[in-house]
Amino acid sequence: MLKKQKRKNSTKIMNASTETVCVPHESTTRPTACPKSLSDLINFLHSHLDDKGINEMETVDVDKIQAAMEAYVSNIQDWSQFRHFDIGRYTRNLVDSGNGKFNLMILCWPEGVASPIHDHAGSHCLMKVLEGGLKETRYAWPDEKGPKSALPLSLLLPSITDQSTPASVTEKKGCMEVTKETPLQLDQVAYIHDKIGLHRVSNPTNAPSVSLHLYCPPYETCKTFDEKTSACRGSGRAVFYSENGVVKGRSSTTAASPMDSKSPCVNEACGVHGVKNC
Repeated sequence: MLKKQKRKNSTKIMNASTETVCVPHESTTRPTACPKSLSDLINFLHSHLDDKGINEMETVDVDKIQAAMEAYVSNIQDWSQFRHFDIGRYTRNLVDSGNGKFNLMILCWPEGVASPIHDHAGSHCLMKVLEGGLKETRYAWPDEKGPKSALPLSLLLPSITDQSTPASVTEKKGCMEVTKETPLQLDQVAYIHDKIGLHRVSNPTNAPSVSLHLYCPPYETCKTFDEKTSACRGSGRAVFYSENGVVKGRSSTTAASPMDSKSPCVNEACGVHGVKNC
């Protein structure tokens, strides 16, 4: 049983019985979970999200979930079975399917690899760095085509570990507008939703990086965007490189995913493999 203690920042405290206790996240007075392992974090997510309908995540305390993800200290022994890299592209490795309410996956990023600019099909996305470092670049929706309704204030508050700085806005007509660039270090967590904007994730380091991603609700398709023209296209079905630690077989006839950095026309609005232009 976690004991409640009130402090300004989310930290770990050892009581007399050596039980790990978490104190409230900076932006709330409620105590947060303090998972000691990835399994603890998965159990926490199931306890909070299993009974949620497809559109109920907005009423959940997102700060609480983000704080729990931040509180978990990355330990490669917890997730090494999901750490599967491929040459020249990032991989999506399913950790837990969340009973259909959420997806938890590990993405493995070789050095220099980046995702296309993309939305999240209405899903809430939280991303934690488990190894190395990443960069998140946020973009405004082109031509005001994105969601118009506002998010609750709590979803727009910065993380206690947010070190982002505003990025310069591109002036060239037709280019995507960069609104923020955030370096993400080990154990930092970022949050994104379509009502906030679009983003691209990249590994700018000279070493492999690994990240943990929570999507609620799960989604299989999204939109990708050309940075120079703002043109977009609908993606094909996103696939997993591995599931439950087992790498899936790949045939020569399997089409590449548009979310794959080696997919054809990742940065072009073209219709391939059943993909339609926006």
